[in-house]
Amino acid sequence: MQDNPQNEYIELKVRRDLGAIISDYFSFLKQNLKKFSNVFLNYNGPFLIGLLVVSYFLVSGFIGMITYSNNYQYLEGAEKNMEETYITYFIIGGVLFFFIFLAVAIMNYSLAGSYMIKYEEYRGNSFDKKEVWSFFKKRFGKIFLFAVLMFVIFIVVYIVGMFIPLLGFIAYYIILFGALAWFGVSFFAMLHDDKEVMDAFGEGWQFVRKNFWKSVGVNFILGLLNGMLSMVALIIPGVIIGLYTFHVVQNDVDVSESIVATIIYTIGFALYLIIMVYGQCLSQFVNGFLFYSLHEETYNTNTRSKIEEIGNLGE
Repeated sequence: MQDNPQNEYIELKVRRDLGAIISDYFSFLKQNLKKFSNVFLNYNGPFLIGLLVVSYFLVSGFIGMITYSNNYQYLEGAEKNMEETYITYFIIGGVLFFFIFLAVAIMNYSLAGSYMIKYEEYRGNSFDKKEVWSFFKKRFGKIFLFAVLMFVIFIVVYIVGMFIPLLGFIAYYIILFGALAWFGVSFFAMLHDDKEVMDAFGEGWQFVRKNFWKSVGVNFILGLLNGMLSMVALIIPGVIIGLYTFHVVQNDVDVSESIVATIIYTIGFALYLIIMVYGQCLSQFVNGFLFYSLHEETYNTNTRSKIEEIGNLGE
């Protein structure tokens, strides 16, 4: 089933400057946001439920510990032993959060990349969402290995960044956005050309090194804009939670005994996590545009293809 006319296809393999990448990125979102959101919700159902469970444990544990510490002197008997229960809730929530959020981040980083690869292959979004999932499954082994290496490299970058204040925080953010560009472009190199993981990192490094400031600029500007969009998306749940917290403070509500408080804070925190994950998907589209632009600058595949087509027509 074709969702958009063929002539609305946004050609990806095109040399673009910073302004063109930003403009075409938002055009791509406008055209594909509904379909990609459908892919996101279809294949994230169990994980979204998992994030809700994680939110419950973290919220319950946090509220319990705060209430316990504030009222310890008034507690009696068995109530004084509840601290261990609240700490257990918080630890369970923290451990589940680490594994579920890591799994969700890897999968959605991959789904966004797989979606864009299919978009380029079909020259539009006329493909079925199952093809995105199938593409992801076939490359899961490489994707997992890539994610592990990316995590290790990111930790190294973070540690190095701890010493950067000696040079200034601007240098730290330049390194950070450069690393994000490298990861994103390398990931697309792996998916697009079915490269081995280390080969993909190598090609991504060459692309970003030769176009360093454009790569940093794209990730900085669109990262900032995506962050602003995420903040806008959080306004409604933020206002609800803010108003309820005001009500709690004004009326001395005992949140540890309030089911309504637990539900509101749990749903609010879960929405925050889900929006973070979705925002990460959008950031991967940013590096998709960057990858195709740098790929075309290096290999001229699309330009050569069009020259060959013109030559064939002239025969």
